[in-house]
Order: sequence, then structure tokens, then C-alpha cells
Amino acid sequence: MSDLKPAPHGWIVLDKPRGLGSTQAVAAVKRNLREGGYAKTKVGHGGTLDPLAEGVLPIALGEATKLAGRMLDASKIYEFTIQFGEETSTLDTEGEVVARSDIIPEPMEVYRTAISKFRGKIDQLPPAYSAIKVDGKRAYDRARAGEKVDLKKRTVTVHAWNVLGQPAEDSVTLIAHVSKGTYIRSLARDIARALGTYGHVTYLRRTKAGPFHQNQAISLDKLNEIGSGAPLKDLLLPLEAGLDDIPALILDQTSAQAVRQGRVLSELPQPSGLYCGMLDNVPVALLQIADGTAKVVRGFNLPDVAE
Repeated sequence: MSDLKPAPHGWIVLDKPRGLGSTQAVAAVKRNLREGGYAKTKVGHGGTLDPLAEGVLPIALGEATKLAGRMLDASKIYEFTIQFGEETSTLDTEGEVVARSDIIPEPMEVYRTAISKFRGKIDQLPPAYSAIKVDGKRAYDRARAGEKVDLKKRTVTVHAWNVLGQPAEDSVTLIAHVSKGTYIRSLARDIARALGTYGHVTYLRRTKAGPFHQNQAISLDKLNEIGSGAPLKDLLLPLEAGLDDIPALILDQTSAQAVRQGRVLSELPQPSGLYCGMLDNVPVALLQIADGTAKVVRGFNLPDVAE
């Protein structure tokens, strides 16, 4: 149909509500684009968020989906509450209580344990109720079926800790800046055990994912306005918003054409590293410069401003 609006390119940063899965969030974006009259658009998310978790879920549209992999590798910041005294099978409020203790540590004791034993590179055992595949089947499917799930420890990095507050006498809320692959539920379990007690997560919110912060995130209600005809441009961040940690390499028409054809650029004065090649504020490609020569890592098929 010729009256369809062109497929958009860029990012919608959703403030994912509790109870909604990441795949459901992607489906909600697709539905709203369809109902809003947009041409079929490729949509993907930049990092799974548990249904019980809330907060920043970057959703890539169009050519931005080529950067979703980078977003999966990015570090994240979480706020989470550990309730002490009980460990559950799922390490959150969904599961059954599997262990109890009367020991309730003080918030600063929790913080000191976190920064002394759980900072830098640590080995972590993921929760049995996780999306990791074991022999081709999700661990949580096996766990729900009553199977014993044997997961291997993995090395993750915790960059920084902060204490946010004490919502109740038996709880403490922390802020953790962590690498990809870190399970907050496992951190909560391990901190509690290191303090000689048990604990589980009762609240989990992602406040930052890669370059995207919660102050850029929109509510599900706001997203649903797109389907009712609200302009997408007010909610869409440009593709390059996912690359704010990468310097720009300004291209002219000739060099942009060469890059689009996959040719290398030589004799560049820039230091070696990853760059985003730009022509008139339009991203053309991710380029890796090594010793003055730039090679295309990932090309973007975006319309020129002049078109």
C-alpha cells in the first residue's frame, strides 16, 4: 500500500512494566507501528529483562537492529531490594521458600560485604530459573518441570556498588553497575549467604542499559499512543543514540560512497579504534580504523537527508 508511512530507524527506550516479558514488549512495539500505519519494520530488543523486573528496555527499529548485539554486550545499572531471612527456588518473589534464617544484617554490613567480596571479576552461578539453554532447552523450563538443573559458573564483572535505602527492617535496596551476563538474583543470593543468612530479590529495576538511561524511557501508555496516531518522532531516538560512546568520523560524498560499496579508506589521521562514519548527520557505517586504514564493520542502509 502506497499510503503506508516509511519504516522507522532508531530506538524506542521502553520503561518496561513489571509483568511484561521482553518478547511481549517487542510485540507491543510492532503492533503499535502497524496500527499507526507504518510499513513493516524489523524490531528487536537490546537485552532481556525478566518479567518480574522493570525499567530500561532499549528496543531497536529498522537499521538500529544491527546494533542490538552491541547493546547486549553493554554494561547495565540496576536498583534492587534484597529481603533477608528467606531464599526462594527462583531467588525472587515467584518461587517457594527453600531456606530460612533469623539473621537480618544491617544495611552498611550488606554494603561492606558487597564491595569487599562482590566487586571486580567474580564467578557467579546463574539461577536455575533463567533463560540459559541446557541441552537445547531453557533452564527455567527444566526447573519448572521439576528437573535438576546443573549450570556452570560464569565470570562476570561488578563495576560499582551503592546503598539506596532500607525499605523495611528485613530489607536493603542496593545499586549495582554490572557487566553483561550478570544475574542480580544470584548476587542477592550470594551476598546473603556471605553474611551467614538467606535472601531473595523483591524489587528489581534497570535504570541504565549501555548508553540509555531511565530519563529517556517512555511508558507503555505512551507507546500505545503511536498506534492511535501520535507522532513517532517525539518518542524515537536516532540510530546513533546507541553509539554515543563511539567517536564520529565525518565523511564526504566520495568517501561515503566508497564505504557504502565496502571499500577501505586509507591514510586517515585518526587514532586506531571504532568510529561511526557520518555523512551530513546520517550514519553510514561502523568503521574500524587500524594504522590509518578504515574497514567497514557494519553498514547502515539509511536514506540521505537530501532524498
